[in-house]
Amino acid sequence: MAEMLPDHPPACASLPTAHGTFAIYAHPNTSGAEPHMVLLYGNPADHSRTPLVRIHSECLTGDVFGSVRCDCGEQLDKSMALIAERGCGVVIYLRQEGRGIGIENKLKAYYLQEQGLDTVDANLALGLPSDSRRFDAAIEVLESLGLTRIDLLTNNPAKLAALRSSGLTVSHHPLHVKASSHASGYMQTKRVRMGHFTQA
Repeated sequence: MAEMLPDHPPACASLPTAHGTFAIYAHPNTSGAEPHMVLLYGNPADHSRTPLVRIHSECLTGDVFGSVRCDCGEQLDKSMALIAERGCGVVIYLRQEGRGIGIENKLKAYYLQEQGLDTVDANLALGLPSDSRRFDAAIEVLESLGLTRIDLLTNNPAKLAALRSSGLTVSHHPLHVKASSHASGYMQTKRVRMGHFTQA
């Protein structure tokens, strides 16, 4: 059960889900886009337990519409389930769609992938970075919650490195899901070209 902590913003509310009741609040987005969202389960600042944390970049197609050409929706769902199972954790939902290129460019990249490019080369063909995500806002959230030690749900070594360089003590908790056959090429590209710890 989510607990409302006294230092949370006044807009913090309960969010009943299939995995239990989280608390949810908005965190300012310095880029001027929609605010980042923070979901809390239990009391992450309870230092008797290490909170399980998922930093999840927005994926409208996977998270909302159930696309199976990526593993994003499955990762978010499994993260919430694992955090509820532990009884203590945080989901930080960052508004950096398409690894930071935005939804319209992401759809253009999808079209190029359908012509044979992989997810990295499709971005590059559009003159965009393969991955322009930043995790400063996530670090701000964790610091605002008074967290110094976390278990991070991720397969992304760059995310691990960013959080560890901030001074947080970060243990790695792999997040493996059963991806659709539609996502097999995408998963291979993440593993081979981006160094992600995905399953073969």
